[in-house]
Amino acid sequence: MSAQGTTRNDICLRCPRGCEVITVLDDKGAILDISGNQCKLGIEYVKQEINNPRRVLPTLVRVAGGMRPMVPVWTPEPVPKGLLLDLAATTRSIEVDAPVSVGDVVLDDWRGLGIQLVASGAVARRAGAEVRHSNGGE
Repeated sequence: MSAQGTTRNDICLRCPRGCEVITVLDDKGAILDISGNQCKLGIEYVKQEINNPRRVLPTLVRVAGGMRPMVPVWTPEPVPKGLLLDLAATTRSIEVDAPVSVGDVVLDDWRGLGIQLVASGAVARRAGAEVRHSNGGE
């Protein structure tokens, strides 16, 4: 801890530079100083990391009747970091019917928060596979 407050170091991920951004926070978590960034994106990145960290969730869901048992999915918009484990747990209960195409919405408006899971891969239907018509999870 510095004389002015607590110091934290972050590596900015907003551009390929990967600047080491040093932030000084007061005892209530308010930003006193930001340095080390080469552009304004570093400031925006650190502010978001401190106030509302968000991440994209790439994962898999099960596919019934498909040529493969799983399809990759992701959240096209970053999700609040604190919700990632709950959302990941929800994905374990999702099973969709084949065929699945890239861009198919697998889960829409999770918990009324506007969070979607979208297929980032495709799975063809296996010949003779039965269609269940009961896609989705929570």
